[in-house]
Amino acid sequence: MRDFFRMMRRYATPYAPHLAGAILLNILSGVFNVFSFTIIIPMLNILFNLDSKAYEFIAWDTEGMSMKDIIINNAYYGVYNYMTIHGAVGALFLLAGLFAGLTLIKTSCYFGSSAVMIPIRTGIVKDIRMEIYRKVLSLPIGFFSEERKGDIMARISGDVGEVENSITASIEMLIKDPILILIYFGTFLYISPELTLFVMVFVPAFVYIMGVIGRQLRRQSLEAQSLWSDTMAQIEETLGGLRIIKAFNAEKKMDSRFESVTDRMRRKYNRVNTRQVLAHPVSEFLGTIMILIVLCFGGVIIIRGTGFLGKDFIDAPTFIFFMIILYSVMAPIKELSRAVYGIPKGLASMERINKILQADNPIAEKENPVRISSFEKGISIKNVSFRYNDSREVLSDVSFEIGKGKRIAIVGESGAGKSTLVDLIPRFYDPTSGSIEIDGHDTRDLAIADLRALMGNVNQDAILFNDTIFNNIAFGVEGATMEQVVAAAKIANAHEFIMEKEGGYESTVGDRGVKLSGGQRQRISIARAILKNPPILILDEATAALDTESERAVQEALERLMSSRTTIAIAHRLSTIRDSDEIIVMKDGMVVERGTHEELTALGGYYKRLNDMQQL
Repeated sequence: MRDFFRMMRRYATPYAPHLAGAILLNILSGVFNVFSFTIIIPMLNILFNLDSKAYEFIAWDTEGMSMKDIIINNAYYGVYNYMTIHGAVGALFLLAGLFAGLTLIKTSCYFGSSAVMIPIRTGIVKDIRMEIYRKVLSLPIGFFSEERKGDIMARISGDVGEVENSITASIEMLIKDPILILIYFGTFLYISPELTLFVMVFVPAFVYIMGVIGRQLRRQSLEAQSLWSDTMAQIEETLGGLRIIKAFNAEKKMDSRFESVTDRMRRKYNRVNTRQVLAHPVSEFLGTIMILIVLCFGGVIIIRGTGFLGKDFIDAPTFIFFMIILYSVMAPIKELSRAVYGIPKGLASMERINKILQADNPIAEKENPVRISSFEKGISIKNVSFRYNDSREVLSDVSFEIGKGKRIAIVGESGAGKSTLVDLIPRFYDPTSGSIEIDGHDTRDLAIADLRALMGNVNQDAILFNDTIFNNIAFGVEGATMEQVVAAAKIANAHEFIMEKEGGYESTVGDRGVKLSGGQRQRISIARAILKNPPILILDEATAALDTESERAVQEALERLMSSRTTIAIAHRLSTIRDSDEIIVMKDGMVVERGTHEELTALGGYYKRLNDMQQL
């Protein structure tokens, strides 16, 4: 439970006023519940004519008597005085009316406490989801190369849902039930300390049994949630690779894989849920046994006429009142046991969520970073080496300069480290050694938002969001107007095909831009970069996946985009970068040649060999 209270301190603190209100209303509910049941005692006395004592009114300031005794005496005096005037039936109806009134107040307080808890439950779940999402946005790209997207989605959806169903649903019970139990046990002590001590003998055993089952439940729940992540990952892979699955007739293979993981999850959840549903019958059985033992114990004492400690015992109506309260206390105890059962499942899910929330972020911003708002001189890449985690070195001692306004092309075979190198410039990763400087400032010293604001990216796979064309072009630019978006689209050769669509700029592009062709997606991506108007442009294979006609339209748009900007272009098609001011040739993570197209061709080295191969 220590983990649970640590979590509550972390997430429930902003809702302290709601919690205070819930506690107050639950206290009132418990108190009115006890008072409503006290009316049963005079009702039983009237029904069975058990009390022949004559009551006289006692002054409230009488010395030598406790206030408790005065209140009880005067209450009985009022009831019997009313009965003298209106008869036993009238007094019975009066008590029944009081009982109903107190019950109405009690249930109103109970409703109020439950209503106050709703914003807490929904708020905590929303806060957890937002914390995960913000963490996902802040984590470096390298984190997601180690994790499956389906697993992350499972934690945001399934695990947070389990926290909602198991933990936040238990908060109300953990506030209400202990309060009721304390009030009821306080009533027990007031009525009969002797019987209360007897009842207390069973409570530790009750708690121990429920705790043993709860600990096993948390371990099994953690395993079940891991299998749920495997299921989500399988679904995500299937949706992403559906074209390949169908092309290779692999439906049966994928079906078998999915059935295997879902069957393992089914078996694990069978064990978890079986153990969870055990809570009610176990608590029901233990509670019934306790009530029967107390009933027999109290019955023997009433028959004997004196308690085991030699003192006068409570009368029969009071003993019945005691048993009613004892039966009433069983409900919160059962609810508390359900909460204790549910919490381990939620904590198992929270443990998985914390693997994201507590993930280390190596791309950290300095406490007082250097702020920049413009690009004035150039980019310096100095002795940069890089490796992913403990893998082999991807970049080795790379150094070159990129002057402001220059067009630099980076070429080489697949796996040479080109994309990795340009990912270091906006700090998607940090170099293992060496440094990258912009206008003389190490990128690790700059504010990350300022650094990335200087850059625009156009990648081979144009990443569009399931939104309108307007919003995709205006993405990342606050307050963009329609005129600005249209102007950017015209420069990117995108305006014509946009206007051919029924909704124009308000047309949706579908999931990842599925409603557009590859060339159209790329031109939307270029329009987005044009609207941002960055001084540094990074093109990563921007035309590699396009046909000849689409490539021509995109290349024209890129030429307009690159004008008057510092451009770093990665290209496989060497024909697209012949006009670059300098071409950096990479092989096995190192710079092996550099120069203009003409210089490198005349050199007759690795670049010429690549160029000659493309001429075949």
